[in-house]
Amino acid sequence: MSHDIIKVSRNTENAPMSAASTQTVAFSHYNNISAQLPVDVKTGEIVVGNVQDQAKQCLINIKAIVESIGHVMDDVVKINVFVKNIADMQAIDEVYTTFFQDVLPTRVVAAVSALPLSDALVQMDALISNGEGTAPQAPCALIKISRNTDNAPKGLSSQTAAFSHYNNLSAQLPIDAKTGELVTGGIKEQTAQCLNNIKAILESIGHVMNDVVKTTIFVKNIADAEVINQVCAEFYPDYVPARTIVNAAALPMDALVQIDTSVSHGDGTPPQLPEDTSLLIMEANNTDNAPKATYSHTVAFSHYNHIAGQLPVDPTTNSLVAGDVKAQASQCLNNIKAIIESVNHVIDDTVKINIQLTNIDDIDAVNEVYATFFKGDLPARTVVGVSEIPMGALVQIDAVVSNCEGTPPQA
Repeated sequence: MSHDIIKVSRNTENAPMSAASTQTVAFSHYNNISAQLPVDVKTGEIVVGNVQDQAKQCLINIKAIVESIGHVMDDVVKINVFVKNIADMQAIDEVYTTFFQDVLPTRVVAAVSALPLSDALVQMDALISNGEGTAPQAPCALIKISRNTDNAPKGLSSQTAAFSHYNNLSAQLPIDAKTGELVTGGIKEQTAQCLNNIKAILESIGHVMNDVVKTTIFVKNIADAEVINQVCAEFYPDYVPARTIVNAAALPMDALVQIDTSVSHGDGTPPQLPEDTSLLIMEANNTDNAPKATYSHTVAFSHYNHIAGQLPVDPTTNSLVAGDVKAQASQCLNNIKAIIESVNHVIDDTVKINIQLTNIDDIDAVNEVYATFFKGDLPARTVVGVSEIPMGALVQIDAVVSNCEGTPPQA
């Protein structure tokens, strides 16, 4: 595996630019696209109209970024859709499907309490396949493999889209695949159903739960996190993936929980060479320099590290730091920095950052701190407002980090 792969950060004038993020950051065989708001690049203002008009503008912005780097919308492997009103999804879907000519990408849908611009009704980010890789990788037209199984719920997305050494699963709701309805019961039963759906998808493509590298768990009631963690422990008895818990204002079908998953894919996708498609090792690591958790701080596989959601907790006291949102944001980023440095990387290796804020108006204060942590081009980024964060924190941050040396093949 190459030790000198180059991270490529790019912007286009055909989509809105931000001083706080790069529109797209490519590394190895993926491009990470910053969240796009319904802003018309010509006017710099949110488009006037209904949620369909706004959804269309988000997708136009994503399309402009994708095309600016020589790709097309059908290269998208995953879309994350954040809305103010979950009931708007039916109208959004009428627009959404028109942007793809081939099979639909995997998807996450969640309602949040606020978006970075107050008049925005919807925001979307994306993950794009990058068949040519980034230098010095030799171009190889890898194949995106989208698959579904009857053993898990189906919808307006592929259940799984594999590309290179990762599988990207659509977020799973607590739906019984046989009935198409939510399972009866409370948070415990719904969490188990989400995980059973993930397990069914993985088994349908020859994988197991221990191949999961990261889960993002969307939950309507943050107090349910403890029960969710208990159920997750039953599905991961030997190893626990990196994890972020995000408070959703609402979820499709009025579910209590939804689980999003990234999965290692040791066999890769064709035409990767046999020596590149051996069973790569998944490397889970923890450090004493970041707050202890019931899940892995970082899980590396192939050319990426996935960092668990970091709260503004001082690792020496295991308590929230004193101070305002700037102090808390600084602590979150220091925790991420400590984790990254513990695996011999630097924070400028970060390709994507996700931020949740209990007060979206705090974003300017967070940005003052945020920019001081990076010396080079800023990562791609998504910011949403949530009603609550674990431990009563004001901010939570997770990250995806480039891993130029890759992970070694299994002996």
